[in-house]
Amino acid sequence: MAESPDVASADNTPENPGSGSLSETPETTGGTGGAPRRGRVRARRAAVLAVPATVALAGLAVLTAQGALGVSFYISGMPFTVTAKSLQGTGFEQFGGLDNMADGSPNAGDTGGQVLVVTSAIKKATLDSLCQSVDLGGTNLLIKAGSGSSKVEATDLTTDSTVLTGDASFNNIEIGNDASQLNKAGVKGPLGVFSQQADTVHIDNLRQTNYATTAGTFTLPGLKLSFSDSGC
Repeated sequence: MAESPDVASADNTPENPGSGSLSETPETTGGTGGAPRRGRVRARRAAVLAVPATVALAGLAVLTAQGALGVSFYISGMPFTVTAKSLQGTGFEQFGGLDNMADGSPNAGDTGGQVLVVTSAIKKATLDSLCQSVDLGGTNLLIKAGSGSSKVEATDLTTDSTVLTGDASFNNIEIGNDASQLNKAGVKGPLGVFSQQADTVHIDNLRQTNYATTAGTFTLPGLKLSFSDSGC
């Protein structure tokens, strides 16, 4: 397999991908407490190139793309669930990415503090009956909004996801773009990374597992925050 450049991580905006290659760091081994398994981390970076294609061909899509607002932050490493009856979006882009946890995060496990994600972006999105939940260990923090006549609306919406499911349709989709040349949602990914984009996207029965979300504006009519025994 040909070597490929590293993909941008959460502490860098997508326009500034890393400059290493798969051959830079050999895999290290050892027991518990040994050096991080950096070979596995490099393998995740290589896998980024194929992620969006798999998602598109499976008819799955979602909210959006890391760094659309120039926001840089370390993820907590705690995944959260997002569901909606439907999502309607204008200006859609999607490509692979890596999110980084803070050094020493207790949630890193054997991942090296990195999570391989599908990074997506929607310029303008409307969601019906949004639900978001995060498992805090024995209880769930639950957020619901947009279940009435007024729906959730967002601009420059971005998410980094590991699971995306739903019934999706696209208008004027382009598959196989270089991520650095995307122009539908105002986000540009790393040079040389496989990507896709479309004029519009519609998803029914949306369900995601996310590690990060950003938005320019996020309007949540009928917002309700609570703790619950079950998540979304």
